[in-house]
Amino acid sequence: MRKRQILLIDDEPAWLTSVVQLLKEEGFEVRGAQSGAEALKVLAKYHPDLILSDLRMPDMNGFDFLEIIKTLPRMKSTPVVFLSAIDDFHAKKVAKDLGAVDCIAKPFHIGDIIPSLQKYLPR
Repeated sequence: MRKRQILLIDDEPAWLTSVVQLLKEEGFEVRGAQSGAEALKVLAKYHPDLILSDLRMPDMNGFDFLEIIKTLPRMKSTPVVFLSAIDDFHAKKVAKDLGAVDCIAKPFHIGDIIPSLQKYLPR
């Protein structure tokens, strides 16, 4: 059985590196990107089963990134889960309205988000 593929986008290098490693230890194939622009370049060659994206990033926020990828035919059905250090009801509503499947508050324990990821990964 092939490993589930996840693209993780976060502008904080230490956070990105540690979460990529933790997800790999859980059995996922993970690629990381430090910005929305970098993630778009990764997506040119990589089709993940799920995208985990920080919501607040300097160059392109998660909302803008989601709007762009939802225009790409091969990405329309890829679930996007946002990660945010800000527990903001309005941001969660906008995320859902744009097509995100979930919004998880940072920081989190990796064991706590695995069930959420499993729920959204295609079978």
